Amino acid sequence: MTAASHPATSSSTDVDNDADLLPDRSDGVVGPDAGGFGLGLSLDDDEPDDSPDPATSRATSRTESTGERDLADRAALRRVVGLSTELADVTEVEYRQLRLERVLLVGVWTEGGAGAADRSLAELAALAETAGSEVLDGVIQRRDRPDPATYVGSGKVAEIRELVLHTGADTVICDGELSPSQLRNLEQKLKVKVVDRTALILDIFAQHARSREGKTQVELAQLNYLVPRLRGWGESLSRQAGGRAGGGVGLRGPGETKLETDRRRIRSRIAKLRRELAHMEGTRRTQRRSRDRNEVPSVAIAGYTNAGKSSLLNALTGAGVLVQDALFATLDPTVRRTRTQDGREFTLSDTVGFVRHLPHQLIEAFRATLEEVSGSDLVLHVVDGSDADPIGQINAVHEVLGEIDALDVPEIIVVNKTDAMTSEAVTRLRAALPDALWVSARTGDGMDVLRDRLALALPRPEFQVEVLLPYDRGDLVARLHRDGEVLTEVHEPAGTRLSARVGPELAAALEIHAAR
Repeated sequence: MTAASHPATSSSTDVDNDADLLPDRSDGVVGPDAGGFGLGLSLDDDEPDDSPDPATSRATSRTESTGERDLADRAALRRVVGLSTELADVTEVEYRQLRLERVLLVGVWTEGGAGAADRSLAELAALAETAGSEVLDGVIQRRDRPDPATYVGSGKVAEIRELVLHTGADTVICDGELSPSQLRNLEQKLKVKVVDRTALILDIFAQHARSREGKTQVELAQLNYLVPRLRGWGESLSRQAGGRAGGGVGLRGPGETKLETDRRRIRSRIAKLRRELAHMEGTRRTQRRSRDRNEVPSVAIAGYTNAGKSSLLNALTGAGVLVQDALFATLDPTVRRTRTQDGREFTLSDTVGFVRHLPHQLIEAFRATLEEVSGSDLVLHVVDGSDADPIGQINAVHEVLGEIDALDVPEIIVVNKTDAMTSEAVTRLRAALPDALWVSARTGDGMDVLRDRLALALPRPEFQVEVLLPYDRGDLVARLHRDGEVLTEVHEPAGTRLSARVGPELAAALEIHAAR
């Protein structure tokens, strides 16, 4: 894809009018019906501006030296190509139905290679497009650490302002979490709305939340993110936008009450949301206890967002869970019962996808949901084999699993989307992941091997019993098949003789029917 070139229109003539150009930060979390992003997208067919781009004309390549960084490299913004949204991929009907924010992406490269920096900004572009934005361009500055006042260097802010005017962007998204002062300073200097990675991810979660629990979790995360930024977003939060007013990336959400100006009211709302979540968590814990009481093993499907977790759940159970080629398509956990090939029942739960630098506010808000992973008997860790950095995805998932105390749960790494991998990528990843399973949930390739491995990895009932059940106790026969592992079953004149492996509760219930 080529970078979009959209000359600035009215914004270029009003650059000194801060009141007109700065976004209205007086709005808090808005209602779930809020639609649209920013100012909409123009269909002007203007000829592209052939004048040299101020960011790229000064860019220089890195030297091969491993010593001191090249001074010219440090002084330049490096353009990241291929990040513009291709409108050719959107039909005119779809295009007319969407109101897209026109965004410019900005990253700070502090460690690792150039490839890792490019991948991070490419992922930010995917997140922005998932939120409904049109990505116009993306740039990275190389620094030892982000500038504490303006994220990028103060001299580079002016260059980004030129790029904003050149592309017609109305929003800048930074690939990191900005402090309130960084947010305020950037908006004052760039004269457009500024959003950080955390707010962007919260916005996507707000769009995708469907259940009452999911909406409550997202609103809690948004308010926790908002509280320290009240001063940075303006003192007045006395009204809440509705409909399309004040919407857009970082501002949309399922909030149900108006946010008042004082922090006490917001903290009161946070306390109420936490009480509601505690009640919902109690219900979820009761459901888990019921499954534990029935001695049904549980398997959690975890992994990076868009790795194909829901597709894998469907392939294993035929559950018909929504599958979308989109980030964070699944927020509400789905639990389905299924059986191993030898007849043992177990549950499979599909959980929210993880991502690099998943906001801490979301991890805390979704902790009860994520306990489906930490409380499981086995984790199927799904990896997108076609991704440019699958090992980086694995590390990001393990980081989140560590935060929810789930690293001790037995894990099977499942490399998905093998049908989209090159032979070179398969060879390279097999060397790095010798114990992984290789499947394609789309084609079904490798699924039988996965089912066999599941059957071996699931915990088996610890007691072996032999019972003779009267024919009028068909309920116990059914329970043995449902909650135990039946080894033999013979019909005799006195009843049904069964040899089975069961858990302690079922073993106690069957004791009076022990075969003599």
